Amino acid sequence: MAELLVIRHGQASFGADNYDELSELGHKQSALVGEVLRDVGWVPDRLVTGSLTRQKQTLVSMGFDAVPETHAGFNEYDFHDLLSVRFDGNVPDAVQGERKTHFRTLRETILDWQKGGLQGAQESWLEFVTRVEAARTFAVDTNFKKVLVVSSGGAIGQLTAACLNAPAEQMLTLNLQIKNTSITRFIFSGNKFFLHEFNSTPHLASTERTAFLSYS
Repeated sequence: MAELLVIRHGQASFGADNYDELSELGHKQSALVGEVLRDVGWVPDRLVTGSLTRQKQTLVSMGFDAVPETHAGFNEYDFHDLLSVRFDGNVPDAVQGERKTHFRTLRETILDWQKGGLQGAQESWLEFVTRVEAARTFAVDTNFKKVLVVSSGGAIGQLTAACLNAPAEQMLTLNLQIKNTSITRFIFSGNKFFLHEFNSTPHLASTERTAFLSYS
C-alpha cells in the first residue's frame, strides 16, 4: 500500500493586504513538520502542491527542495468571492478583521453555499467537490509509495469527508478543526483509498511548542 500525506499550509497572513503569504510563524511551523518527517524517515517520492503561494512557501520551508507538481484542485475555496456574493460586494469590516466574526460568518456562508445558495459565485459547491476529487485522483495515479501534498483546510476537509462518505456539512466541521501544518494521512492502492490519520501535529506536541498552534 502507498501513502498520501496531505499537509495543510503554514499560518497565512490573516488580516494583511495579501493573505496568501506565510507569516513568520507559518514558516516556522513548516520547518518543524519537515523536520519531523525526516526524523522518522518519511521522505517523499513525489511532491504536489496547489497553485497558491502559501502552499508553495510551506513546501519550501519544509526543506524538500525538489520541484513539485502543481494541481489547482488542491487550492482553497475562494472565501472572499463567496463573501462578496453574500454581501453584494460590501463585506463588513468585522468579517475581515475579527477572528470570531470571521469564522462564524465562514460557517454560515459555506453551509449556504453547500445548499445551492450564493448563485453567481465563481465556483459552485459541486465544482469545488469535483476539482478536489480530480486532484486526489491525480495524486494517487502513480507508482510512487510516498506522495506528499501541500493543500488547504477546505480541500483537506473535503478529501476526508468524501473518503468517509460523510454528509456535505461534515466537510465544514472537519475544515474548521484542521491546524496549520497538520498531517492527514491516507493509504491507497488501485481503487482503494482509506483514511489512516487526521490532523495530527507531532511536531507541535511538546509543551514549549503548543504556542505554535494556529488554525488560519
